[in-house]
Amino acid sequence: MQKNTKTDTRRIQLEQWLQSAPLHALVPGPFSLEPASADASFRRYFRVNHAKGTMIAADAPPDKEDNPSFIRVAKRLQAAGVHVPSLFAQNLQKGFLLMSDLGNTTYLQALNEVSADHLYHQAMDTLVTIQTQTPSQELPLYSGELLHKEMYLFQEWFLEKHLNLTLSRQDNATLVKTFEFLKESALQQPCFFVHRDYHSRNIMVMPHNNPGILDFQDAVHGPVSYDLASLLKDCYIDWPKERTNGWITYYIRQLESSGGPALQHNQFIMWFDLMAAQRHLKAIGIFARLHLRDRKPDYLNDIPRVLRYLFDTCHRYKPLEDFLTLLRKHACEQYDPSVFTPKQRQPLSI
Repeated sequence: MQKNTKTDTRRIQLEQWLQSAPLHALVPGPFSLEPASADASFRRYFRVNHAKGTMIAADAPPDKEDNPSFIRVAKRLQAAGVHVPSLFAQNLQKGFLLMSDLGNTTYLQALNEVSADHLYHQAMDTLVTIQTQTPSQELPLYSGELLHKEMYLFQEWFLEKHLNLTLSRQDNATLVKTFEFLKESALQQPCFFVHRDYHSRNIMVMPHNNPGILDFQDAVHGPVSYDLASLLKDCYIDWPKERTNGWITYYIRQLESSGGPALQHNQFIMWFDLMAAQRHLKAIGIFARLHLRDRKPDYLNDIPRVLRYLFDTCHRYKPLEDFLTLLRKHACEQYDPSVFTPKQRQPLSI
């Protein structure tokens, strides 16, 4: 076992659990742990090195993480043929899981100008499989209340706490109107299985049955465009609009040919853009909260990219004009305004 210079009680308990039963039963002999990844939640992953290879052990405190949901959703995705980790052992009382290792190459690491078409096509094919082959009606509903709660993170954690703003009555009215507009657009859409974090840091490059999918425990029944918006308007990597539009066309064609609804292209583009805006408001709020509450400042580096997305969308949709003014007034005081100047300014009236 690997020893730490600093006491890590949860890690010690995890090692003891592995040593006492599940790992020893699968692979007798010594093993070692090394950090594999830590996401934006309280969940941590360790790579278990043993004589026959590697596995992944998850430390997911049961008072903070919904491990039963992770297991239920994993089984549904596996039944649909989606490449997700196989579960070998579990201790739900302690919040420990032992599962297969999907490697350490994320889409974010592998994406480039040459690989992007192939990798995104495979990710969209898998998304279509998830949406058409995975029952979701029994999952929690992506309700208007939840959509609004997520957007309010932007107001609370980014504007009020991170930027330390006192919002005017007009600012508050603009936010109410904006949140309502984005919420109503989301609620108009056909509903399917929604992963909720289908982006380049949670999608793994695999030698077979690519890609591998992680962090699906918060899945809900919700808008058709949500996961595609997470994928193609990713908070961690961005692409020219022309290329993104080509990928959207590919997705629409694949969904329809797989038995999904026939989507009108311009209508879906609007849903996609506005759904991404809802998600980006949530993401910026979460990034600010991770910095202020959880002492994870690195996520602040991703805020300018996400603000660029928002600026571009606000320029293109007339009902977001007032919100664009709010962004200019507040965000540009903290960030270089030239960063947020979109290449295309033609507004779309809807």
